[in-house]
Amino acid sequence: MSAGVGAVAARPAARTPTLLQFHERPAVIAWWAARVAPALAYLDAGRRRQLLAIAAVYLGVHRIAESLHGAARPAWLAVPVVFGFVYACYRAAVRFGGLPVAVRRRPQLVLHGIFLAVVVAAWTVPPGWCRRGLVAVAATLLFLVWRLGYMLMAGQRGKAASTRFADHLFYLFPLWRGTNTPYGKGFDYLTRSEATTPEAFARAQLAGIRLIGLGLVWRAVIEVMGAVVYGDPDSLLTPLLGGRHLGIPQLRDLLRAPDGVALPIAWLSLYLELVWSVLRLAAKGHVFVGVLRLCGFYVFRNTYKPLLAESVVEFWNRYYYYFKELLVEFFFYPTFVRRFRRSPRLRIVAATFAAALVGNMYYHTIEQPTFLAGRLAATWNVLHSRAFYCVVLAAGISISMLREQRRRGATAPLPGGMRRVLRIAGVWTFFAFIHVWAVPGSTPGFAARTRFVLSLFGL
Repeated sequence: MSAGVGAVAARPAARTPTLLQFHERPAVIAWWAARVAPALAYLDAGRRRQLLAIAAVYLGVHRIAESLHGAARPAWLAVPVVFGFVYACYRAAVRFGGLPVAVRRRPQLVLHGIFLAVVVAAWTVPPGWCRRGLVAVAATLLFLVWRLGYMLMAGQRGKAASTRFADHLFYLFPLWRGTNTPYGKGFDYLTRSEATTPEAFARAQLAGIRLIGLGLVWRAVIEVMGAVVYGDPDSLLTPLLGGRHLGIPQLRDLLRAPDGVALPIAWLSLYLELVWSVLRLAAKGHVFVGVLRLCGFYVFRNTYKPLLAESVVEFWNRYYYYFKELLVEFFFYPTFVRRFRRSPRLRIVAATFAAALVGNMYYHTIEQPTFLAGRLAATWNVLHSRAFYCVVLAAGISISMLREQRRRGATAPLPGGMRRVLRIAGVWTFFAFIHVWAVPGSTPGFAARTRFVLSLFGL
């Protein structure tokens, strides 16, 4: 679960570049630096950040405006309120040592407390322009809250003291967009990954081009898989096949109507759903990270070959790197540092449950539209199955981490080919099964999902 393991998983070890790894070939890098980079010589690291900061202001206003579409003029006070709060967080990071002791000890709790206070205010205020404005502020802070958390973390580590406001804007409303999960994390990580020489900039851009191309390839594979395997009506290829496909139901459809499906088809659907989810996340994340690299930040991939992972913790590190890092930074490490110091195993288990269970559930709870609307019962109806998923996930990661620790101290030979295949199959099976309880939607409920899993074994 540690960041170090994820970092190793996200970027492959040094080796002789193949044709498809053109971004690692010295000759290609030299050509790009000599022919293309000079045209971009004006865009040194400082100017790139300035342009990204200007774009961030526009993107921030645009994001708030989308939430305020059709609202009365007073509701547009949400724009200065959001940027004022962002600036206040920046000042807190710059002068972190001068903050009250309670804030210095728990800056993330204070930040999320303010966010939740805005959400509750949006629930309770009568309908009108004030509620519209509060909803817009809450929706924007939902996108910002983890990014602002990284900013405060930089202040806590003393890295923000000499920075300007513009040095932080570019990752708060990033040009590479992304989700509520900050791709590229925050100030510390992006600064370490920033290209400061023409050669480094060329290397980052080539890697970005390749990653975007790979994302488009996976997008094409998804289209083919959707049409050929599922007959997905949303696939561009489905009409070309005239309705002909393998007839394997997607897992969400199988959960709604499990009767009449042969057992081998149900098992096949289970594993194909895992492949489908990995490809979808990889296709999207590759484009986000690819654009980030084009901007000069040579950061790790979000997804790096999780289907070849040989342990549960390795899959977790490879599957959704920046979400894993969010849980590690904000939940795992704080628990690991403060709790159960005299019991190493219990310390790891407690920190893992804090991240994979508590942090995971909190993240998915606050991003639910029903939560922002104050419909807590509807939110629980959507997420109650995920709670079980998170418990099993945390247990699986904990056991895997403890096994990895014991294995590091052993001198056993590396597993052979068949043993490696069996370990990969075991990881696939674990994540395929727990994904049943993570498929989005309030229906079917926990009981129906559990009955489906039991039916796979004839129970």
